Amino acid sequence: MTRLVYLLGEALTSFRRNVLVVSAAVLAVFISLALAFSALVFNELVNLNTLRWQQGNHIIVWLQDDLGPNAHTDLLSQILDYEEVKTADYFNKAQAYQEFQEMFANNPAILDEVDPNVLPASIRIELTDVDLYENVQFRLVGEPVVRKIDVQVEAIERLLSVTRALSAIGIGLVILLTTAAVVLIANTIRMAIYARREEVGIMKLVGAGNWFIRIPFILEGIIEGLIGGALAVGAVLFGHYVLSGTNPDFFILLQVSGDFLLRWSVAIFLFGGFAGFIGSSLGLRRFLKV
Repeated sequence: MTRLVYLLGEALTSFRRNVLVVSAAVLAVFISLALAFSALVFNELVNLNTLRWQQGNHIIVWLQDDLGPNAHTDLLSQILDYEEVKTADYFNKAQAYQEFQEMFANNPAILDEVDPNVLPASIRIELTDVDLYENVQFRLVGEPVVRKIDVQVEAIERLLSVTRALSAIGIGLVILLTTAAVVLIANTIRMAIYARREEVGIMKLVGAGNWFIRIPFILEGIIEGLIGGALAVGAVLFGHYVLSGTNPDFFILLQVSGDFLLRWSVAIFLFGGFAGFIGSSLGLRRFLKV
């Protein structure tokens, strides 16, 4: 236990001696892993929304309240007669509020602020062929009882196009920044070795083993990587929390499962430590000949 405390103390000593370089290495790890984690969360959101789209509810027709339930029923019958429509279900205001409660079950503050009477009734439409959504949309435009028409196909198409572009850019940036982070950590270790070269020489003269000399530098790199990973996880989790508290479009799901976040948070955190280990090992191999 005493030896472990000593080794950690030696690693932290190097932190204090090279604050700027260490900060740059941690920042590089943070940016690269935050980008990678963000890309994973975004991709999961796209997958979840695509799954919802494929399972139905291709179009949601929000209805006016002032024309009464008979107008809603008449429109539902009219929609069911469309040959492009596979199914159509009517959601009254009570069902709309129940759905709203389920969507924001983790955000009680939002639930308290919303009046159930504000949420409109709607008709959820599943098409026989999603490519025919424009035909149905064209027929419904101008109906007095229709307040708004949301087409999930358009939203998903936008998400997929953005995802493809961001994935290509993100992969390149993650590779570039992860490489830069490893190089910066290796450089940090190199400077730590140089600053303590006399101390390392004395340790070798008195018979200190190779790994006893190496371990503090390896721990320094691992700690730098873990700090960067922890900051990346914290930033992405905070961003997800803020994003999940908004709901710009009932069609777009903006929240992933807790299991997904926990699994990848642990993976990103540990990968930060692994990147630190690789960087410190490279620095040791090149600049510490023991």
